[in-house]
Amino acid sequence: MLRDMQVRAASPVFVGRGPQRAVLAGTLRGADEGRLGAVLVGGEAGVGKTRLLEEFLAQAQQSGALTALGSCVEAGADGLPFAPVATVLRALHRQLGDEVTRAAAGFGSELARLLPELGAGAPRQAHDEEARGRLLEMTARLFEALAAERTVVVAVEDLHWSDRSTRELLGYPVCTVRHCRLLLVVTYRSDDIHRRHPLRPFLAEADRLSAVRRLELPRFTREEVRDQLAGILGADPAPGLVDQIYRRSDGNAFFVEELASAADGGTPGAISDSVRDLLLLRVEALPQQAQRVVRCAAEGGSRVEHGLLRAVTGLSDDELLGALRAAVAARVLLAADDGCYRFRHSLVREAVDDDLLPGERTRLSRRYAEALQHDPRLVPAEELSARLSSYWYHARDASRALPAVLGAAADARSRHGYAEQLHLLQRALELWDEAPPEVIAGLRPGQDAESYPLCDCDDARLRCLDVLAEMTLAAKLAGEPERGLSVVNRALRSLQDMGHPVRAAWFWVQKSRLVRHLARGNGWQELARAQELLSGFPDSPVHARVLTEAAGWGCVFAPGPGSLATAERAVKLAQAMDDLDSELQARVSLAGLLADTGHGDAAAAGLRRVAERAAAEEMAGAIARSHVSWPCVLEAIGRSEEALAAAGRACGPPTASGCATRAPSSTATTASRCSRWGGGTRRKRPGDTPGSSPRPPSPGPWPPSSWRGSRSPGATCPARRRTSPLCARSTASTATPCSTPTLPPTANWPTRS
Repeated sequence: MLRDMQVRAASPVFVGRGPQRAVLAGTLRGADEGRLGAVLVGGEAGVGKTRLLEEFLAQAQQSGALTALGSCVEAGADGLPFAPVATVLRALHRQLGDEVTRAAAGFGSELARLLPELGAGAPRQAHDEEARGRLLEMTARLFEALAAERTVVVAVEDLHWSDRSTRELLGYPVCTVRHCRLLLVVTYRSDDIHRRHPLRPFLAEADRLSAVRRLELPRFTREEVRDQLAGILGADPAPGLVDQIYRRSDGNAFFVEELASAADGGTPGAISDSVRDLLLLRVEALPQQAQRVVRCAAEGGSRVEHGLLRAVTGLSDDELLGALRAAVAARVLLAADDGCYRFRHSLVREAVDDDLLPGERTRLSRRYAEALQHDPRLVPAEELSARLSSYWYHARDASRALPAVLGAAADARSRHGYAEQLHLLQRALELWDEAPPEVIAGLRPGQDAESYPLCDCDDARLRCLDVLAEMTLAAKLAGEPERGLSVVNRALRSLQDMGHPVRAAWFWVQKSRLVRHLARGNGWQELARAQELLSGFPDSPVHARVLTEAAGWGCVFAPGPGSLATAERAVKLAQAMDDLDSELQARVSLAGLLADTGHGDAAAAGLRRVAERAAAEEMAGAIARSHVSWPCVLEAIGRSEEALAAAGRACGPPTASGCATRAPSSTATTASRCSRWGGGTRRKRPGDTPGSSPRPPSPGPWPPSSWRGSRSPGATCPARRRTSPLCARSTASTATPCSTPTLPPTANWPTRS
């Protein structure tokens, strides 16, 4: 394209920043010595954060460090999680090649959500409450492996535009990794961080960590402005010019550059004191066609692909290149190596975008969306759904925006970007009432809403409930229980006069889990309400989910024969509904209740089988829960050597899909206890003969009827593919009696702390 016309920063001399450079250099030396570090560089827009970062990365490369740079996207990619981290991983993969693939061995298919080159096949669509944590852990392990023998500097610009998933992923290594040669440097606009800005809690937490340093770039002093002007003009500036530009720029490096450029043209007095007029001055000096291209680029986002810009402007190649050449020569746009164009500074893009009329913005957003729909290859495949949804949303076309937003939400979920999925689903609710009925009738939201009875009719209200069900699970997986509870309450209010008790029961189960998570009760009243609503209806996946949840509740709050019977019924019903996830969770609860009633050997055998089956099916939630419980039960019944071995397996390497986790604290504690007894030898129990070391009884295979057929790791549970026959208004009087009796009332279930 126009890379030959790249213009260097106006001043060839790097001015000032002595204290900040010293901190960065010291942190880099610490990384060279094996101490992980992080530096957060804040400052107002235009103060020089990017220039400082460029200088530091150049010095780090000269010292032998490996560097990778990513940038957060300002606009045009709402809901695209982990975008800067994916850019960093791609840069590392480009520099190191197969070494990155080897470092990701064992969990590459999971990291393929961020970088497809790391996974040979499509990642398994496993969504549970640990999925987000697994991705954070695996990314931290990858950085740790790459920085084991060399210094790696990861830089991310414009963190104030970051999504929540990116912030979590960047913060996780700093909290969990101690000894590796990794240095993380991020920049953000401090003047954009208002009281409710989502970056503020991140910064507050970072301040508490000893490995993190905060730098705030101040504006230039008068002497530094003079040095900058000398570099720009190539000669010592006149004192009057220094005073004038220092007064008007107030020491902001970017404004100094703009004012110096105008002064060099001989018309310093023509500069308006208005910041916006100052930023637009360079744009308005361009030819008309170049101005038009710049305005189109401003609405496209912080960077725009050449082909996409050609499709939106409708210009020929020669006309577009001529306009772009003028914009690059005037230092309004920069041509990147990847064939994209971006503004030299985001302040210029903001000023150009603000100067557009509302109708112009809407029309340009529509053009971008139509261009992408006509040719999706104009943007990277991983960005297509997010950018398309953003363009249609800003085009204010609900009939096109609603399907695009739901598609982007599904894509965010597939990348474990649950916070972004929740944001997009909220946007879908905003569009819902504006979308035509025929558009809503063609939508199928909530396909991953576990066990929820999806609507298979044209009732818009039921389709909206499908969205609320998906939002409930997204809030749970994103770690936002308060928001999830708000969504559940909204759904239950909608269901009060709709007559769909099975759907209401599903939401009551979710509410039970949320109130327990928020410590606002033990959740039994909500579970009892769900049981009451299901009474008299045929068995369904919702019944299995309710009974499984009740078994887990009984295992924690009321172990005993009643809870044991509930767990047994939950296992059978989950098998009948072919809901493997519920079945494994119910079996873990059943094992815990067996142990509490004195059947420790049977409990240990059951947990072992659950762990093996969960690993074979790559179901991470069941893997984690069974690996926590199994060593604890073994240790409790005196089989300490086996408990130590089981705990060791829990601490082992991940599976091919990365489903294994590092040992939870309870598993590590069990291992520690067992190691005190003579290297893991079992404790003596009554009936043992001196010197004996009896082997545990072999549990043998589970009865064939226990597992309802074998399923390949990538298979989809039929319960998740079904549509519901419950779209018609339901009444208990027309249903067959429920084959699963309700649980004992609250009064008969004493709680325990």
